[in-house]
Amino acid sequence: MNKLIAEFIGTAVLVLFGCGSVVLGGDAIGQVGFSLAFGLAIVAMAYGIGPISGCHINPAVSLGAFLDNRMSASEMIQYWIAQFAGALAGALILLAIAGSNASGLGVNGWGEGYGGGYTMVAALIFEIVFTAIFVVVILGSTGEKSSPGFAGLAIGLTLVAIHLVGIQVTGVSVNPARSFGPAVLVGGNALAQLWLFIVAPLVGGAIGGLLYRFKILKA
Repeated sequence: MNKLIAEFIGTAVLVLFGCGSVVLGGDAIGQVGFSLAFGLAIVAMAYGIGPISGCHINPAVSLGAFLDNRMSASEMIQYWIAQFAGALAGALILLAIAGSNASGLGVNGWGEGYGGGYTMVAALIFEIVFTAIFVVVILGSTGEKSSPGFAGLAIGLTLVAIHLVGIQVTGVSVNPARSFGPAVLVGGNALAQLWLFIVAPLVGGAIGGLLYRFKILKA
């Protein structure tokens, strides 16, 4: 239960920091500020709850860990429930803070009128490839031969870099739970496009996990 509470809190914090930077920071901090907020949220939670749950706070990461035999299927499902619930709780708190100023809640999307107007295919490729990269970094930096104490920093900085590259493409999900919370509350097109931000990161997470499971990547 401690692990599930930690995953719930960690995912809520990710949404509060990351999506909160978009809603409350806006143009004042810009794309670099958004990227840092998401990455620093991961760094904070990695050291805050990492010793308890491993700080997955992302269903794609849990899937990668499962495929690499680091957790059971039942434990993965429990993590997923905690993560999706935490993301929704974080989005609800953000909505309560921002009120009428909470336009968009930092939802992910693609197409005309969103970011750089990239296509669905571009969004799909980006989310699969960059989630796979993210999961590779996570599994590698937390593996048996990794450098102790540096995983949180490596993972957080990777998420910063991913956001710097991809905010104009999809707003960057690489995390189904992070997309779920805001989309459920905003509805409309954000909810209609949510499927991509669940499917693509899970595919990317599976690729990352399988690269380690089959020892294609091995220290």
